[in-house]
Amino acid sequence: MAVEAVAKTGFPGIWIHGKSIRVDFMHQGVRHRHTLGLDPTKANLKHAARLRSAALYALRTGTYNEAEMFPHTRPAESTAQTSKRLVDLCDRYKPLKAVDITPETQSRYENALNVCLETIGRDRQVDALKPADIQQLRVDLIATRAVSTVNHYLATFSGFLYWCEDNGYCKDLAKHCTRFTKSHKDPDPLSFEEYQLLIDKGCIHPIDRAAVTLAVYTGLRPGELLALALEDVATDLSKITVRRSVTQSMTFKVPKTNKERTVLLFPPAREALRVLIEDAKHRKPADLQVWLNRHESRTDRVRVLLSPKTQARRKEVNEFFVPSAWNTKWSNLVRRAEIRPRPPYQTRHTYACWNLTARGNLAFIANQMGHNDYSMLVQVYARWIDSESPSELERIWESMQNMRQIVPNLSQENREETVTI
Repeated sequence: MAVEAVAKTGFPGIWIHGKSIRVDFMHQGVRHRHTLGLDPTKANLKHAARLRSAALYALRTGTYNEAEMFPHTRPAESTAQTSKRLVDLCDRYKPLKAVDITPETQSRYENALNVCLETIGRDRQVDALKPADIQQLRVDLIATRAVSTVNHYLATFSGFLYWCEDNGYCKDLAKHCTRFTKSHKDPDPLSFEEYQLLIDKGCIHPIDRAAVTLAVYTGLRPGELLALALEDVATDLSKITVRRSVTQSMTFKVPKTNKERTVLLFPPAREALRVLIEDAKHRKPADLQVWLNRHESRTDRVRVLLSPKTQARRKEVNEFFVPSAWNTKWSNLVRRAEIRPRPPYQTRHTYACWNLTARGNLAFIANQMGHNDYSMLVQVYARWIDSESPSELERIWESMQNMRQIVPNLSQENREETVTI
């Protein structure tokens, strides 16, 4: 077979291919090659160079249309659609996946995919991968990373491989991205004594005492607590409506279940709200863009209850807390209280465990915490539910005994009514 001669021209990406001109360029790991039906004259070479520059600019700005840019050319080798390299396929997959997730989640997904590609080999052909390659990826990832991190990477990479399988690029690879078993850690709630130390010794400022009290007696997630606003509180302080949460990137979004929920308030939470409201009502309302999903948002004009500016010593601080700033404040409060360190999310566990120990209704507690049903409570807090089993048995038996006394009486009443009729 004869080999066609390809000669350099002095123009980047422009080659003389036989008696024609070839245009060659790369974008995001995808190679584009087009053979133009033009003689390789100096004028035509300059024209091809300008065409190549215009194509690259169109690709970068998202306006590239191959049919319009090269209407009379024969694609000699365009890997945009035919390449099976992992890096090329991943570049096609990312924007398709991005339309269904938030920008913050997209960033995490892209990081996970990049790590997996670097580990397994970015230029590997996906149809040449074997189950052993995926198993080796698991080995390499777990060698230097936490189980939770590796499981996130594997879950993300398996989603990419399932997409490759659905589009016919490979077969039976995704199922080998088996996640590692992660040990279950029981909640570590505050005891009442620890809570009291946290309030009395750890919290020097009234705002901090109110914030911790509200967190413990409502079970709000930290992001929900930090995004709670004056406008979310009922006028009689009987309840709050959880409408938004804040992320580390200062992005406001709807709560985890994508719907609002109402939390009824215990007396300590009501007192805490009075303190926070008194502080918040002096602030000007701010317009918060709350993302409902990647493509839709709403604007809430509110006064957030907790603001770093209340206790700030510096002049330039954020208007709102982000989770990392709250973590730092919480660590300082715990250190001053001299109690065992815990992450601030344990205030949510504290709320659940205190309610369950007091034999609260499971469905009610689950609704207060924003769970779809109470199966999560049973799964996560089984130890606190089981700890009340003996007394619960006695309570049920006592109720059954009372029923035995009531039922015959009701039956007798019914019989008497029947005779009378």
